[in-house]
Amino acid sequence: MPRVTRSPRNSVNDRPNRLKLLLRRQKRLLRPAAWVVFSLLVILVGVIAVHSAAPGGTLATLRERFGGATAFAGLRVTDVVIEGRANTPEPLLRAAIGVAKGDPILGFSVEMARQRVETLSWVEHATVERRLPGTVVVFLQERRPFAIWQNQGKFVLIDRAGQLVANQNVAEFRQLPLVVGLGAPAGAATLIDALTDRPDLQKRVVAAVRVAERRWNLRLNNGADVMLPEGHEVQALERLMQLQQKHALLDRPLAAIDMRLADRLVLRPRADADTAATPTTPKRPT
Repeated sequence: MPRVTRSPRNSVNDRPNRLKLLLRRQKRLLRPAAWVVFSLLVILVGVIAVHSAAPGGTLATLRERFGGATAFAGLRVTDVVIEGRANTPEPLLRAAIGVAKGDPILGFSVEMARQRVETLSWVEHATVERRLPGTVVVFLQERRPFAIWQNQGKFVLIDRAGQLVANQNVAEFRQLPLVVGLGAPAGAATLIDALTDRPDLQKRVVAAVRVAERRWNLRLNNGADVMLPEGHEVQALERLMQLQQKHALLDRPLAAIDMRLADRLVLRPRADADTAATPTTPKRPT
């Protein structure tokens, strides 16, 4: 028999050449790289679908389908966290968010949810965040009630800018200043700030009544009306306080204090016997 000669183990001939080593390394790296590319594609499709704001459109449909597909992988809403809510009715808020536990977390638009939440009267600004794998977080900045507006027998809460806040449960905020009449919300902030700076006068004021959408009358707790000049309310209030300090003007039995003219002060005594001459005092919500 012919003799077979074998090369010793671990010889140079058994070692793979550089090309084989390179191919082996590339093969080991190929699988992780493929997963990375696949993940990037999934994220790209998800971003396109999720940020679509056209309800019923092609991208919105894609977003819903994508959310439904990812829900099978466990990407469902497990918790909806609301922060900053104090007065916004929670049922209305959750309905506006439009997302509940168990829904696909990638199957809705955070931008559209934010827009719906900001349509609520109590909400001044909102942020809606999606935190994978299953949490939706809603941050609220609510409007702060600044005054109660009485108009045509109805009471509503308004904020500092004069925007409507709510028309329910107004009695819970009865400690707020009361403004009355058409156009009162738009000009209330300056007057209320001036009264706040003069607490001795503020505690006597029952309501601020807007007259012809131009100027204010202050209704005092003794039934007197203080007629303020248009556009010069702060100066008139300062003058009124000086008159109170020097002459106790607000403690006198007066039906009206007319300050509309800068160079004169007109006082009208109260006719206690003539009940028709006594104006009706605005009432607060109960």
